Amino acid sequence: MEIIKATILDLSALRKLEYESFAKDAWHLFDLISVLTFPNVIRLKAMEENKMIGFVAGDPRPHDGWGWIATIAIDPRYRRRGIGRVLLHACEDKLGVPRARLTVRISNHAAIAMYEREGYVTIDVWKTYYNDGEDGMLMEKEL
Repeated sequence: MEIIKATILDLSALRKLEYESFAKDAWHLFDLISVLTFPNVIRLKAMEENKMIGFVAGDPRPHDGWGWIATIAIDPRYRRRGIGRVLLHACEDKLGVPRARLTVRISNHAAIAMYEREGYVTIDVWKTYYNDGEDGMLMEKEL
């Protein structure tokens, strides 16, 4: 597996990965184009055999003292292999801020457990955060 920078040329692969990873919450085309082109956004992909199997995007917010992990998507066929953890660490390393934040569905116990193992703690619950009304956990980590 190789972790490299993602570009606009990855739009099609990222769109497919988003829908496979987040059927309910997949980002719209405009959001995908934005995350692949906006300046200062950290965008990394995990590649294996010339295929995108994972993606992470981070938004450094130095004026706030933290960075936002906007998404981590892993191809369902490649989960439970540590790819999410590797992408998370790679993005955290590039944020250049003292803390990182992210949201996760309150029902996504596997992701919550992984984030907690990596040092994230719950700092808030955002009611009806997701499209279907499910709450989102706001988690933060000191980097």
